[in-house]
Amino acid sequence: MADIIDPAVGDYLLTHCTPADQVLRDLAAETWAKLPGNAGMQISHDEGALLTMLVRMTGAEYAVEVGTFTGYSSICIARGLRPGGRLLACDVSEEWTGVARDYWGRAGLTDRIELRIAPAIETLRALAPDPVIDFAFVDADKTGYPDYYAELVPRLRPGGLLVLDNVLRGGRVLEPRDAADRAVAGLNDHIVTDDRVDSVMLPVRDGVTLVRRRS
Repeated sequence: MADIIDPAVGDYLLTHCTPADQVLRDLAAETWAKLPGNAGMQISHDEGALLTMLVRMTGAEYAVEVGTFTGYSSICIARGLRPGGRLLACDVSEEWTGVARDYWGRAGLTDRIELRIAPAIETLRALAPDPVIDFAFVDADKTGYPDYYAELVPRLRPGGLLVLDNVLRGGRVLEPRDAADRAVAGLNDHIVTDDRVDSVMLPVRDGVTLVRRRS
């Protein structure tokens, strides 16, 4: 695993963005307490703040999230939506999203978020083909990334934004070791040749790629 950013710099970054409120702080703490073996899947606070800002900047009204876990990212996305906006959250775990539901309630966002418990690829393929998604975030099983990308990009409105997390795989995309590494590395290569989109990869935590649908 490569340190994309020096840990000291990473800590500095966390203290120099808008602070997390009590709901997000409590959610992060409960996730680590209840699910210590999986808590590393939770996005960091600075990445959450970035998601909220990107959603607001795009003026998003309809968003899709692939990989909800305990709900940190969904809170950050839903808070950035325009009034009346909706987020479709996709996950397969009732246990993890049970925590999410509690915190959506605490954050006053229950009416903004629709949760579907099913393989995300099935949920995405069942959506209408119309390009109506304003914002999408993918942070789920890495071998599924190419399929998620294939389903989401055609459904993005012109100017819509897709955000992919963990695109560096701890630096292993340079020398893939397993199927997950190979899937992400292959998608990274595909995105830069996809003439439907513009993209930029950022060294945020484990790497974040922003993909904007062209007009």
